[in-house]
Amino acid sequence: MKENKILTIIMVIAIIASIILIAFLGYGIYKKGSFKAQNPVATIEIENYGTIKVELYPDQAPNTVTNFIKLANNGFYDGLTFHRTIPEFMIQGGDKQGNGTGTPTLKDLDENSEEKNYAIEGEFIANKYKNTLKLERGVIAMARSDYSNISSSLVTQGYNSAGSQFFIVHKDQEALNGTYAGFGKVIEGIEVVDKIANVEVYYRTDDLKQGEEAPKDENGNEISSDTPKEKPVIKSIKVETYGINYGMPEVVEPFNYYNWLMKNYSGNANL
Repeated sequence: MKENKILTIIMVIAIIASIILIAFLGYGIYKKGSFKAQNPVATIEIENYGTIKVELYPDQAPNTVTNFIKLANNGFYDGLTFHRTIPEFMIQGGDKQGNGTGTPTLKDLDENSEEKNYAIEGEFIANKYKNTLKLERGVIAMARSDYSNISSSLVTQGYNSAGSQFFIVHKDQEALNGTYAGFGKVIEGIEVVDKIANVEVYYRTDDLKQGEEAPKDENGNEISSDTPKEKPVIKSIKVETYGINYGMPEVVEPFNYYNWLMKNYSGNANL
């Protein structure tokens, strides 16, 4: 009788242990199935202005996010500037030349690679990518070239010309939706964007009178419009990836506008 009682107790304990184990395994499977990776967050520190935090969206523009993370965490952006600021439009930075002409190289992605310029494909609707992020206030997007005013045949050449330059939208830009790769949005520090958007610039294009020349720098070079007199300096950009390795971005050969120009207007078909 005593042995039966002990056996019964053992069986009850075994059943309870089995139920607990099944519940634990089931919860683990549920957690794994419902787990959603936390989006990476970029912290942009600007000297004398403050800090901007931007949540990045890999689900909207995965390769663009990967490229930005790799450059940022390699220290590429540290010490660069916001070289173009337009109130009610955007603030643009991330160019190592500081004037909008700079292009990153493969070495900026990997120190063991060569000093060869690269670009990435534009992840936006016009370029056949499903990116539904609208260019509204606070959205960060990749800057790119636009050759359409030179030739209608070059519209798509500008689509895949982004490299390192980015802009943060100051006011909603509905006209640009689907034509630039938005890849995140400001979650803290939008007031810093406001301050930078309103810095003093050399001139606005609309301010020039008919026939009036643009101002020149100390070397006699024409200063681009919307250039701040004192460019806000990016102290650093670091991206928290929450343990996820986003790897290396896929790159493409940049469009060589000079070669295209020479080929089409010099008569040299070998270029």
